[in-house]
Amino acid sequence: MSEKISILYVDDEMNNLVSFKAVFRIKYNIFTAISGEEAIKILKNKQINIIITDQRMPQMTGVEFLESILDEFPDPIRILLTGYADMNAVIDAINKGKIFHYLTKPWNEEELDMAITRAFEVYQQKMDEKEMNSKLTLSNEQLEFLLRQKLLS
Repeated sequence: MSEKISILYVDDEMNNLVSFKAVFRIKYNIFTAISGEEAIKILKNKQINIIITDQRMPQMTGVEFLESILDEFPDPIRILLTGYADMNAVIDAINKGKIFHYLTKPWNEEELDMAITRAFEVYQQKMDEKEMNSKLTLSNEQLEFLLRQKLLS
């Protein structure tokens, strides 16, 4: 892979942001945000492939954050982290936030790395489908144009 995967990690605890960046900064292009608001600013300025967010944050939960950005930023694959065995949060996350994967905190480096790899595969498939659909739309428009030309002559 020529370009590093870009990951946005959102957590209200600075030490979690620092340790995530320390562990993954060599392998991935890491952006960190201490709040949902800060994360949105990053999303507006950077091409992000994967969003990893903590569930328990003061202003908005991870699920609320992911749900709030779904319309404007539908492409990044989402991973939810939580330190609590909160099944309602997980169900909410899957139903509302379109979560790809759920992990408990403290995260295990190997497990999280595997989740990132799988998430990026899904991201690439999604982008390939998007490109194919846009090519198909263009081909259909060109065919319709040619057909109209033929009918008019």
